[in-house]
Amino acid sequence: MPASITLPHGPAASLPARAATDAAGPRILSRWEFLPGWAVYTPLVVQWIALGLRHGSFALPCLSNPTIPTGGMVNESKADILSRLGDPPPDFIARWATLTAGASALAEAEAAMTRLGLAFPVVLKPDIGCRGAGVKLVGDHASLVRALAAFRPGVALMLQYLVPHEGEAGVFWSRAPGASKGEILSITLKHSPRVTGDGVRTLRALIEAHPRAGKVPHLYLPRLADRLDEVPPAGEEVRLVFTGNHCRGSVFTDATSLATDALRERLEAILSGIEEFHHGRVDLRFADLDRLLAGHDFTLIEINGVGSEATHVWDARTTLREIFASQARITARAFAIGNANRRRGWRSPGILDLLKQWRRQVRLVRDYPPGD
Repeated sequence: MPASITLPHGPAASLPARAATDAAGPRILSRWEFLPGWAVYTPLVVQWIALGLRHGSFALPCLSNPTIPTGGMVNESKADILSRLGDPPPDFIARWATLTAGASALAEAEAAMTRLGLAFPVVLKPDIGCRGAGVKLVGDHASLVRALAAFRPGVALMLQYLVPHEGEAGVFWSRAPGASKGEILSITLKHSPRVTGDGVRTLRALIEAHPRAGKVPHLYLPRLADRLDEVPPAGEEVRLVFTGNHCRGSVFTDATSLATDALRERLEAILSGIEEFHHGRVDLRFADLDRLLAGHDFTLIEINGVGSEATHVWDARTTLREIFASQARITARAFAIGNANRRRGWRSPGILDLLKQWRRQVRLVRDYPPGD
């Protein structure tokens, strides 16, 4: 993996994945990126308990977005949040429709594609998701049939237009109740690693030889199991992961320093369409980074509530101390916004209800097929 991630845009054509380098050269994989969850999130849990005791409510962050169930903490519906921006949805949202896995799912999907003017490829994903679980890139009718059959009957799904732009970003935005303007707390650029065929080596060998993917082959080999013995022709690029999720193999670059007032103002104008939305992450695709930073020419894929992460911390150059510090700032802000909304009269769900919603999400996600 090179030190720079090249995206299709203007003067800032190659954005360094942080300026620092190790003594041995650019760092392509950090010791902290793939720590077990308990190691990464235990300090966050401790902080959560301390803040919950101080404020008298462990569910207070749910009031960051009080009109959304649990504030988007857990069990959030992607479709519900997007639908709050209007019907029909604005042009800056990737066209989507909901359907239910089961006997009628294929007919629902075909009708939705006709109604929305969608053609293959499209994206099929769970309406209630977590870290890219179950997200499928569907290239043709046969793939759609297989993808729908992989979900347990009754699961709520979304069928969505595949935005053709290579650029993908997650932007975490936050505004305190009553504040005249918000802040961009995080910008993450997402890059799907690729290998290039040489007409000699198998896909497995190419992955194992890749400077970054070869260090974490367990993220890619199972997903591509049916293709590992293929020999890609010379010059052919093979994308190793589709879902823009770090734990599934996408590469994240911290671009927070590039935040502009123009992008902030554009996001504020969009998110003001959701009543009492104060704290969360927007995932989007774009063709040109300079145009994105100017607040133009991007397409929203998802809007995530208070349970979303400021994912810039998974840049390979982020230190463990920076990871913990950033998570602590985001969490403290969620409690502060929730507390401000509580003073305005909003009431959060109890901790037992929150745990119930979390358990429901865990059960759902456990049954999803692997994401692409």
